[in-house]
Amino acid sequence: MGMIEIRCYKREEKRGNGTISLLYCHKKMENLLLDYDEYDYPPHLPSGLLPTDASPEWLNKADNAWVLIAAALVGLQSVPGLIILYGSMVKKKWAVNSAFMALYAFSAVLLCWVLWAHQMSFGSKLTPLCGKPAFALSESYLLGPGPGHIPIATYVFYDFAFAAITVILIAGSLLGRMNFYAWMLFVPLWLTFSYSVGAYSIWSGNGFLQEYGEIIDFSGGYVIHLSSGVAGFTAAYWHGTVNRSRVKSDLAVGPRIPHDRQHFPPNNIIHMLGGAGLLWLGWSGFNGGSPLSANMLSALAILNTHFCTAISLLVWMGLDMYYYKKSSVSGAVQGMITGLVCITPGAGLVEPWAAFVMGVLAGFVPWYTMMVHKISTLYQLVDDPLAVFHTHSVAGLLGGILSGIFAKPSYLRMYYGAEKFHRPGLVYSVAQGQLRDGLIQMGYQLLGAGFIFVWNVFMTSLICISISKFVNLRMSDDALKVGDDAAHGEEAYALWGDGELGPPMRLHRTPRLPSFCRRS
Repeated sequence: MGMIEIRCYKREEKRGNGTISLLYCHKKMENLLLDYDEYDYPPHLPSGLLPTDASPEWLNKADNAWVLIAAALVGLQSVPGLIILYGSMVKKKWAVNSAFMALYAFSAVLLCWVLWAHQMSFGSKLTPLCGKPAFALSESYLLGPGPGHIPIATYVFYDFAFAAITVILIAGSLLGRMNFYAWMLFVPLWLTFSYSVGAYSIWSGNGFLQEYGEIIDFSGGYVIHLSSGVAGFTAAYWHGTVNRSRVKSDLAVGPRIPHDRQHFPPNNIIHMLGGAGLLWLGWSGFNGGSPLSANMLSALAILNTHFCTAISLLVWMGLDMYYYKKSSVSGAVQGMITGLVCITPGAGLVEPWAAFVMGVLAGFVPWYTMMVHKISTLYQLVDDPLAVFHTHSVAGLLGGILSGIFAKPSYLRMYYGAEKFHRPGLVYSVAQGQLRDGLIQMGYQLLGAGFIFVWNVFMTSLICISISKFVNLRMSDDALKVGDDAAHGEEAYALWGDGELGPPMRLHRTPRLPSFCRRS
């Protein structure tokens, strides 16, 4: 039987022409596991909170509602967020193709996720690198209890949104030249053999990197951003080598045709800002939903996310103004993204002062690496149109390292649980006289980053080389000069004559076999 504290207080109330004194008492339960003789549940509980078939005892309606909303916010980052952002940041002739790559990936990832990839990422152990492929569609599985106090169905959908945006981020490195049929094959293969391995190794309790709870990655700085940036950069490299080798082995020439590479302005900056806004606000679900509960860490994660992002954007803008003598809207968007990415590994695990420091570094370090990239020989070897490597790989690695430095012990215990041992961040370990623990944690952070880097370079290379045996990774040079019309038979801004919309172009086209049937 739990302890019950009874508190009473006197209150005077007006009754008629006089006043009377009333004695009010209420009970404070120190242990909710009380033995009710007459009721199965506390008699004061509203009927809407009582367990039912649709809302069993283990389900917390508030937590479930918040995670479903967070999942929708993460989904909105991709559709329509990145669809609008990609379709606006590229040259006009590539608007449709760039947006469609994101839309296709979102759809294909969901199918693969429920058929096998979710279980490979979070299911029962097959190897130290991945779980057993299995369906995540049965009623008995989806309606069972998941992590925290939510159904598995909510958890499956929430993590799908993470997987989808990861694959879509890779597309940012491949815009303006990738054969769409090759992209159709790349998406399920990379999700299966790269993303699932990273998610299982770091996030799953059975993964070899997270088995003892050593890697700090609150919302995917490593699993999502570092992996997508490295994979995009690697795929862009193979686009240059594998396809160009059919003509001549010249790694110094990037995949886009020279004119596109030298002149690649955004076709609609206002729409670009709209897509960026969806990305920024959607990050509330990205980081705020990670505790899988509507608790204090969720609130802290959201505040830290927006605080760090604002600081990063302003720092990036200030550097542009100092170096180029004018502010750049595209640069401000890049600074926004680096702030979002950098705070992700430690959003709910660091204090706001640390989020401020992370924002300053997120605005400076990727900006600097991007400037170095533009004047280096490497820039001539690898064409990364939207600088995904810098905004996601560099910022994600920076965030993972800084999370290992600034993670607060009490927040780690709240997030991972007291039974799961996590060493404090380096700053707190020094303050507590435990420098060795802090250095060990930093070692684990670097180990996790190293694994994600090596695995993605290896697996992405293998996937691209394998696809190139069946489908051309790169569109033909003639198609590259045309753009969307050659790729899809449609254009983003298709107006003829005096502002009249012409008939659909595909109605006047002679049907042709897709490129995977006509490999050259």
